[in-house]
Order: sequence, then structure tokens, then C-alpha cells
Amino acid sequence: MQTTKQIQAQKYGQEEPNTGNLPEKRFSTGAVSATVWKNIGNGKEGPVEYRTVSFQRSYKDKKDDTWKTTSSLRLHDLPKATLVLQKAYEYLVMREQAEEAF
Repeated sequence: MQTTKQIQAQKYGQEEPNTGNLPEKRFSTGAVSATVWKNIGNGKEGPVEYRTVSFQRSYKDKKDDTWKTTSSLRLHDLPKATLVLQKAYEYLVMREQAEEAF
């Protein structure tokens, strides 16, 4: 039986949970999605918070009738990829500007 974190990780295209982090924000259209992840790393002066974006396309495997993910795109996926990546970029820039205002 899978844990909730394992199910969430698979849903967002990870084999195992990313240090227990759940996605901060997800943008999707059709089978194409971009997910923003909050991460904490070690900087020179202690912990440093940063964000990363993962990208994926979901598809149903006809062999075993299961949903899978890939980072490969078809021609008709390119406009969708552009859209979700632009939304992720806007989210991160606006978030950064809001933090700097305080």
C-alpha cells in the first residue's frame, strides 16, 4: 500500500517523494503540466530557500492501460508547454516581487 507522499510524488512525475515536499503550485493544460517546488538547501550562511520547476506530459500506456509521464513533447504539445512554463515563470517572478516589497 502506498503512502500519501508516494501517491503525490507519482502524480507529479517523481519516483519517490522529494524530501517530503509537496508541490507549491501546479499549472496544467491538457496532459502538459509545470509544477513549482519549494526547496531548502545549504548556503554559506545557513539554510537557503529556492524554487524549481518540473515539467511533464502525461499519457496512457496502451500496453498495460496505466498513466505514465514523460518530458518528451509532440508538435501539438509545444504551445501547451509554452503556456504552462510561462505561467510558472510569472508566478515565480510575481512571488519574488511581492517578497521584496516587504
